[in-house]
Amino acid sequence: MKVYVQSVNFNADKDLIDFVEKKVNSLEKYYDRIVDSEVFLKVQQTSDKNNKNVEIKINVPGNDIVVKKQSKTFEEGAMLAVDSLKRILTKKKEKIRVK
Repeated sequence: MKVYVQSVNFNADKDLIDFVEKKVNSLEKYYDRIVDSEVFLKVQQTSDKNNKNVEIKINVPGNDIVVKKQSKTFEEGAMLAVDSLKRILTKKKEKIRVK
């Protein structure tokens, strides 16, 4: 699966990009029809500590799945978003099996 990572308002380092790609690629275990994914890493200019936004868009046949998470670090946000996507993809796979 191809993972496109875009950082908004900052330059992401190689370690962060590798971490995000590894996490998103692990989703293929839960749903094998994923075409590609786009990850947007954004920093909001606020005084709040939870100013890191992670948005993951998964392209699957039929529709797209988008999950947005906000946290203190990009790593934490990526893990939360991937966990949400695991649940969504597992439910989607179960619906297909039932039909």
